[in-house]
Amino acid sequence: MGDVRQLIVQRAVKEIQDGMNVNLGIGMPTLIANEIPADFHVMLQSENGLLGIGPFPLEGQEDPDLINAGKETVTEATGASFFDSAESFAMIRGGHIDLAILGGMEVSEAGDLANWMIPGKMVKGMGGAMDLVVGAKRVVVIMEHVNKHGESKVKQSCTLPLTGQGVVHRLITELAVFDFTPAGMVLVETQSGVTVEHVKQNTEASFRVADHLLS
Repeated sequence: MGDVRQLIVQRAVKEIQDGMNVNLGIGMPTLIANEIPADFHVMLQSENGLLGIGPFPLEGQEDPDLINAGKETVTEATGASFFDSAESFAMIRGGHIDLAILGGMEVSEAGDLANWMIPGKMVKGMGGAMDLVVGAKRVVVIMEHVNKHGESKVKQSCTLPLTGQGVVHRLITELAVFDFTPAGMVLVETQSGVTVEHVKQNTEASFRVADHLLS
């Protein structure tokens, strides 16, 4: 992992509590599986039909039949179970997923999420994100704060096709952590060494600063 991605992943794993059923989205969120404390009993669920995902396999120990929704090889934890996609989505739609940690392309100040396609570019499909953002009890999005052109991905309004409206509970970037409340977007935490002014300079969205800001 690069330093930025590592910082985001290490902060995101703190969102996971012992005993949770968790879905990790494709891309950066899958890296969280290797960071979950060993003494936590957490069941990781995948849309393609696996409950009980373990850490990524060591080189040479991959099983091509054991993959996550991003088609990456994984391991199975003790007590893992396998089922079809219909059963998997029934778990999601039935409200049995405590936490979904998803990647994002854009997040708006209203908690809207765009994370499934860029117009004009080939995509594999929308995946399970549209179900997860309305079916999971809590939705946390992790992404880099700006794009490769230096433009903020934390927007006043999303410009990319939406995955869901008002669905994000928390956003974690390499600069900051934001919560989305009925009163608007709130900066609740800055990453180590990052000032509020620096966050403001790199954020298109409007937000207020929490009274008890963590850093």
